[in-house]
Amino acid sequence: MKTNIKLLLAGAMIAPVALLAAMPASAQAVAVADPEGAIAATKAFTAATTQIQTTYKAVLDQAQARRTAIQAELQPLYTVLDTNHDGQLSQPEIDAANAAHRPELASIQSKQQAAQAELGRLEGPATRAQQYAVEQISAKLAQAIQSAMSKRGTTVLLKPASVFTAQPAGDLTPAITAELDTLVPSVSITPPAGWQPGQQQAAPAGAAPGGTPAPAAPGRRAPGR
Repeated sequence: MKTNIKLLLAGAMIAPVALLAAMPASAQAVAVADPEGAIAATKAFTAATTQIQTTYKAVLDQAQARRTAIQAELQPLYTVLDTNHDGQLSQPEIDAANAAHRPELASIQSKQQAAQAELGRLEGPATRAQQYAVEQISAKLAQAIQSAMSKRGTTVLLKPASVFTAQPAGDLTPAITAELDTLVPSVSITPPAGWQPGQQQAAPAGAAPGGTPAPAAPGRRAPGR
């Protein structure tokens, strides 16, 4: 499985960062940052990923074996529809097969849907564990961003995709990761009973899902396979 922090953060509620009234002499007014990358680089997420890979190794290995087997099953169907023989199905080839009502295309689609459902069941526990780990870290993301901006004297923070070019010194991502490492030194990969993704962001400050006080230091689609 591949880690997708962006998808896992889709429900995160990030508070707006207030503009700073005063800037130090060495202030960097505008910087860029990749929040997803900042979270992925934290010590807490790295440790959680390793723990998930160990805890769910059997099912993740089973899922990988099934993924390989499914690909082998589908390959003959791909080959039939690959009219230019370049080893892959292009959109024009898919459109042509669809227009001709080729049974191979329908078979591919049916098998892919069944495979997604099967792999989802196998990888579900590991994915849930990863979602919980990411959610615990993302709950402190806004605070980490504010702190990093304050220390750098930054008033405007942009995502890399919004910038034409930037020097490495203008990247605030490592600073945000450092703040997160301090704020969230570790996370748990065991969601409490009844937990659902998105609850961590909605919970009041200082409270864990379910209304109970949060511990002072809570213990990757699951980790990349």
